[in-house]
Amino acid sequence: MPARDLPLLIEAARAAGEVATRYVGTTVKRWDKPGDAGPVTEADLAVNDALEAQLRGARPAYGWLSEESAHDPLRAAAPRTFIIDPIDGTRSFIDGSRAWAHALAVVDEGQVTAAVVYLPMLDLMYAAALGEGATLNGIPIRASAMDRAEGATLLAARPTLEAQHWRGPVPAFKREHRPSLAYRLSLVAEGRFDAMMTLRKTWEWDVAAGDLILREAGALSTDRRGQVLRFNNAVPQVDGMVAAGPLLHAQMIGALA
Repeated sequence: MPARDLPLLIEAARAAGEVATRYVGTTVKRWDKPGDAGPVTEADLAVNDALEAQLRGARPAYGWLSEESAHDPLRAAAPRTFIIDPIDGTRSFIDGSRAWAHALAVVDEGQVTAAVVYLPMLDLMYAAALGEGATLNGIPIRASAMDRAEGATLLAARPTLEAQHWRGPVPAFKREHRPSLAYRLSLVAEGRFDAMMTLRKTWEWDVAAGDLILREAGALSTDRRGQVLRFNNAVPQVDGMVAAGPLLHAQMIGALA
């Protein structure tokens, strides 16, 4: 099944890119979601509609979990579920940055089995199917083998390295940041960065696709306490995320408070 779902996700991601880029360079309509949940634009909704029509049209028995859709009461009982972020990095999209992504995943009994992270403005298509490895534009990728925190490159927000989050001295990471969580995870899978970390409660649609791409590239991804990530939860969040090669990941988990 993963092999059958992955081509569908790739095709849908490319179609999503065609929809989203129609809004690039224009004054896109935007507004703020209730409850200080961040901005949304007409492009987010147009992409969401296009993805739902294409993916659910092809797999009508699958459940649906998307940042921009109402709750699907049937997804808990569905054999498999799509987890979708139509545009991951909406603020970057609004600001005219090129580093935003479409994140698409299929989950079966809590585990991601097929995943795509696509950045149309950068022509980057990260993809993975369970047991079949991860690729970037069709070429296999592998995560970094960095085995120590000292000098490791870390994608994380600045508050992550505040002292209260660590048992002892804050590790001497070389910190950088990218606005899209899905892109951060993919960059670690590609080996361009050694690790990624977020300590906040995180929506599943931000990280589900990247979780499989990371694991198929040889990295480990867990919540902040080292627990295996499970998806399609009743409350669709995970307790933070730590991603890195196995040795570095173990050091990071051991050092966190």
